[in-house]
Amino acid sequence: MRLMHESLKQNQDIWDLFTRKEEYSPEKLDEHRRFLFSEKDLRNASKPEVSRYLIEHGMKVEFPEKKTFAVCLTHDVDDIYPSFSHSLLSSAYCLKQLNLKDSIAQLLWKLRGMDYSPYLNFSEIMDLEASFGAKSSFYFIASEADPIRFRYNIEDIEHHLGEISDRGWEVGLHGGYYSYNSPEKIIKEKERLETILGKKVIGFRNHYLRFKTPDSWEILADAGFNYDSTFGHRYSVGFRNGMCHPFNPYNLNTEKEINILEIPLVIMDVALFNTSKSFEEAWERTKNLIDTTASLNGVITLLWHNFVFGCSFRKDWTRLYEKVLQYCSEKKAWITSGEEIYRWWEDGF
Repeated sequence: MRLMHESLKQNQDIWDLFTRKEEYSPEKLDEHRRFLFSEKDLRNASKPEVSRYLIEHGMKVEFPEKKTFAVCLTHDVDDIYPSFSHSLLSSAYCLKQLNLKDSIAQLLWKLRGMDYSPYLNFSEIMDLEASFGAKSSFYFIASEADPIRFRYNIEDIEHHLGEISDRGWEVGLHGGYYSYNSPEKIIKEKERLETILGKKVIGFRNHYLRFKTPDSWEILADAGFNYDSTFGHRYSVGFRNGMCHPFNPYNLNTEKEINILEIPLVIMDVALFNTSKSFEEAWERTKNLIDTTASLNGVITLLWHNFVFGCSFRKDWTRLYEKVLQYCSEKKAWITSGEEIYRWWEDGF
């Protein structure tokens, strides 16, 4: 990775983009203390110029089984029980489709017991991915506080975590809203999840994508994580620092490489659909980012929340996910979890 950094330093504009120099002293932050990107940043987000520079200057990437690019599938588990508003929306959607049975089921699932929550759908998600020869990562919350409502106790879903792990999918930590800048809180959450899981947790993504460059990487490295996948856009899609490959971050303050791998987030479902006028536009934008990544032998990371697969009113979001799996499978991509991407990259690809 040191050779990568030395190569990037030869071009100041590329180096500044890669390190996100402007994020070190932000002029404005949003209500969640996240960096506010300029219109120019968002317009250029579809261009992985740093990865292109590296490929043009000799970087060669080889994937397992002679695949030409990779898709990293991830799911943030924000909720395992729908809010009342979600239940109402799903029930209303089913009723509009003249599906009275599902409309009632969406509204009254609690009467059957908490295990019947439509958001406890990890098996169904894994079955879908397995049908395309794919795996994914599930990031679970282990914090005790949230700005909206209490989410869930991971102790209540121990058997679900066990099933995910036993099937070969990854369980990672979805860091709490108030934890992103607290080493003590992150370590406590990591240990809580590891106790339930019975094994080390290596992957991380923070709730609300709260992140401070470069401090967050240093905190996560010190907490013992091997990789992070928070570094992406909240209000758009694309490549935050021009990279469509995993990378070791560089701290401009210390002038040292940070001992953690970043698998950059490229497409989040909420941001994609909030900034697309139709299903067709969302698909075209997704397809273009996949094709761009594939042309550079890169890795594209997708985030689809688990609740989407249990939301009747989010059918288009599920349909697009299935379309992505189909398209990437046909393009012979390696479709896998963050954990497997990390182990491949660390082995020297």
